[in-house]
Amino acid sequence: MQKDSLENSLHLARQHFQAKDYQATELALGAVLAENSDHAGANELLAYIAASTGDAERFHSLLLRAGQQSDCSAQALYYLGSSFLERGQFEHSILYLDRAINMGGEFFEALHDIATAQAQMGDTTLALQNYTKALQLKKDSPELHYNVARLYDELDQLDLALAHYKNAVQIEPRYAEAWCNLGVDLARLRRYEEALYSYEKSLILRPNDATTWSNKGITLCALKKFNEALIAYDQAIRLRPEYAQAWANKASSLHDQKQYPQAIAAYEEALRLNPGIHYVAGEMLHAKMKICDWNNLNAEINDIQGAIAANQLASSPFPMVVASASESINFQVATLFAKDQFPVFVRPKFHSKSAEKKIRIAYYSNDFFNHATAYLMAELFELHDREHFEVLAFSFGPNTQDAMQVRLQKNFDQFIDISAMSDQEVTALSRRMEVDIAIDLKGYTTNSRPEIFALGAAPLQINYLGYPGTMGAEFMDYIIADRVLIPECNQQYFSEKIIYLKNCYQVNDSRREISNKKFSRSDFYLPENKFVFCCFNNNFKILPTTLDLWARILSKVPNSVLWLLEDNLLAKQNLIFHAESRGIAKERLIFAKRMDLPEHLARHQLADLFLDTLPCNAHTTASDALWAGLPVLTQLGETLAGRVAGSLLTAMSLPELIARSPEKYEDLAVELATNLFKLKQIQEKLLLNRLSTPLFDAELFTRGIEDAFIKIYQHYQMGLPPEHLYL
Repeated sequence: MQKDSLENSLHLARQHFQAKDYQATELALGAVLAENSDHAGANELLAYIAASTGDAERFHSLLLRAGQQSDCSAQALYYLGSSFLERGQFEHSILYLDRAINMGGEFFEALHDIATAQAQMGDTTLALQNYTKALQLKKDSPELHYNVARLYDELDQLDLALAHYKNAVQIEPRYAEAWCNLGVDLARLRRYEEALYSYEKSLILRPNDATTWSNKGITLCALKKFNEALIAYDQAIRLRPEYAQAWANKASSLHDQKQYPQAIAAYEEALRLNPGIHYVAGEMLHAKMKICDWNNLNAEINDIQGAIAANQLASSPFPMVVASASESINFQVATLFAKDQFPVFVRPKFHSKSAEKKIRIAYYSNDFFNHATAYLMAELFELHDREHFEVLAFSFGPNTQDAMQVRLQKNFDQFIDISAMSDQEVTALSRRMEVDIAIDLKGYTTNSRPEIFALGAAPLQINYLGYPGTMGAEFMDYIIADRVLIPECNQQYFSEKIIYLKNCYQVNDSRREISNKKFSRSDFYLPENKFVFCCFNNNFKILPTTLDLWARILSKVPNSVLWLLEDNLLAKQNLIFHAESRGIAKERLIFAKRMDLPEHLARHQLADLFLDTLPCNAHTTASDALWAGLPVLTQLGETLAGRVAGSLLTAMSLPELIARSPEKYEDLAVELATNLFKLKQIQEKLLLNRLSTPLFDAELFTRGIEDAFIKIYQHYQMGLPPEHLYL
């Protein structure tokens, strides 16, 4: 066929196509294809006929034939790239869309689709570049703003994401998905009331969307509106009964409200629906431990440890540090959690600073009020050397204005309330204030905010006191310890470099008041003429192996009772049940309600011997007992959490109260309860050592930790990476 004749046939085919006479179109194209079956224009036109008749497979195969020709049109290449995109074949999609753009200029549709394909391939930077180019061509596309926002979410650039979500809903107020995602980002920025408004807008448009109901519940929990949160979770579950994450979120809310049996039931349902759901097995375990529900407990601990060893996200770190006797498992669970929650850490470039200036240290905590952490640390904040240090508090806890908070506010150079600020804002503020050393007092405990440190608040970041273990994260430079707490053989289980203080790692406030009130045993239903063992640890630290030991001790010391803290009624009932099943009458377990600290310290003097727990020791409770003059018998564990009491007793020169095995622990408890002369000797030694050994010497501790701060800061100023420090 002559060239003119070929063009005429093609022109005629296009006219028929425009007239929607597809039969005539195909007839005219037959002449072209008879001459050249790979003719790009003819195959393109046939593809459009296939699309008009709903034949997607033929449409794709004909475009593919056209696309293999060098003279294929930009439009056909675009359609082919989009077809590959719909099929999830992103590399092919990018190939043809890129050709379309190069041939036909930067037209909106091709830029949009290539960006979408690049986003699916994980190339966020290129995708964002192409979406941004597309936006310049079509600023009023709500979908495009939405897609750009989602990419900024992936990059954790929440302010930019918010701007584009807001543009999307401003252009299209009925864009439910954009309203929902806007709510998620506002909640991440702790702008909870605004987040609720966004969720409400989304739910008006899409009232049956279970995900939005569940997200609303999370935000209501953050606002402490627990009953409303439960309503939202229940609505999500009604809409989608198999929604495992909604069940888990409901369980978490019930857990926070101390409705433990209901929380456990909801956790179980979440796990039934999705056995691999992240962190739920550990949270359920912890809820059970809080009420001393030991049904299948050891098997559950072993199962979770096995899952963690297999790199599964079965638990967050805290449930494991109180349940696991393995430092390896504690390291693994923290490392998995850090990688999952904070996958990218890019160390920021920080200010350079003159060596003559004071070192600015900042403590970050939720607990700057009447709380165990504050009880330990208050005097340290007062004693810091202001000639060499400026000392800041970044408080994200409640504004209680109780006696402790008022005391603390007076003794920081600046006390900054960051409770309403996002993690990003706190990090930016820390950098603007040129904090040199940031000290996290929360770790992975309740109400912690590790993302502040994952974003890089300061050149040097330290894990201290509040969380008894490693954070398993590259963003934390150091952990403060001592040689008992972390023996050198355990260094391999810590992501942080270790600052070994000369004495005990735990600071103590030597101004801790002990009430002058004279209590009698009858005030607490204690028998006058019996030996009183006690343990004021949280009930979740009491595990079956510990109660086994205690039951044997009580059996061998028949004229004795065990005085325990009452965390909740169910824990009390279960502990009585477990004791009776071990042959111990319920009358021999006596429970103490919580009291204000001065009175609580005073009532310690009614007991004879404090019995510690394992795998997680008494921490503040051990120093409380020792400060009050009550001997603490501990067993040295394998983990940091199980070696705290040993560290305290070593600092008080009372190694005779540190047992190295369950058998030694049991024998020593029985010996001290039956050899009152020996017990009295230990009590007298304790009272003598109380103010003459390092544990309660806050001045000595302060100078030691300041020496550490100076050394690690000098090390940093020399451009050297963190390394273990021995003082």
